[in-house]
Amino acid sequence: MGFPVEIVRSTRRRKTVQARLVDGVIRVYLPAHLSAEDERAHVAELVERLERRSRSDHVDLDQRAAALSARFDLPRARSVRWSDTQRARWGSCSAHRGEIRVSRRLAAWPAWVLDYVLVHELAHLAVPDHSPAFQQLVDRYPLTERARGFLIAKGLGGDLDGLTTEPPADR
Repeated sequence: MGFPVEIVRSTRRRKTVQARLVDGVIRVYLPAHLSAEDERAHVAELVERLERRSRSDHVDLDQRAAALSARFDLPRARSVRWSDTQRARWGSCSAHRGEIRVSRRLAAWPAWVLDYVLVHELAHLAVPDHSPAFQQLVDRYPLTERARGFLIAKGLGGDLDGLTTEPPADR
């Protein structure tokens, strides 16, 4: 994506760091006393977060999940939203509330990978475990194997059934 970055230091700002996308520029607000090393770390993290959010803003998860529910005869979720806090999961589901959360990191990858994660979580609305009955529901999505291969190729192997694989440290 590569938005230009502007650093704004303030003597009035004591502890907090903040970033905003303003007119196509990422403005990072920092305390004036922050070291150059801390500045680099905060700027890298905040820029990555804003760029990830920018990539996902155009995706209507509720609409996408509803279309997948209809297409593959899966239960419909009450709500589907992006999550910025999921570090060890690509998606999660609260079956009793009908709520699905999807890691915003998926917005950077092909749409069919996001669709696989959505189908996986929608299937949990019908079957809460990873039994053969659950897997039959997930396998209705024709790109299941391809999406799993993509996640493995990205170094995200492990528990793909549960989508709880720990991401690489640099993500």
